[in-house]
Amino acid sequence: MLRLDTFLPYQLSVTSNAVSSAIARAYETLFGLRIPEWRLITILAEADGVSQQALVARTEMDKMTVSRAAQALVARGLVTRVPHGTDKRSHALTLSGEGRALYQQIAPKALELEERLLNKLGEREIEQLKKTLAKLKAASQALR
Repeated sequence: MLRLDTFLPYQLSVTSNAVSSAIARAYETLFGLRIPEWRLITILAEADGVSQQALVARTEMDKMTVSRAAQALVARGLVTRVPHGTDKRSHALTLSGEGRALYQQIAPKALELEERLLNKLGEREIEQLKKTLAKLKAASQALR
């Protein structure tokens, strides 16, 4: 019999929601950002000139969520749109100076939150968790 509270996909979902909710409150309070927005800022800090399609693939968020987050960041002046290659309909996103400055504030806070989240685990447990999550992600992609 299926029991939801012992069903691993459910446990992963509930845990992910709990972690995301805690982090979302911190980013909303400190930076006025929703989770999709800070994810885009972080990705753009790693590599400028990323298309929205590439952001969808990288974040595994749906197109509409990425589009709304990008629009909000452009409206705030944190991100700029630049033409993407020869396709006039496609744009690449890049962080503005203000966006980079905000990222410099976000990154240390993100690392602090991660540290607080994982402080009950030992180094070996953290490494094993990361390996296990990577395997589960690969397995879930194979199911698609």
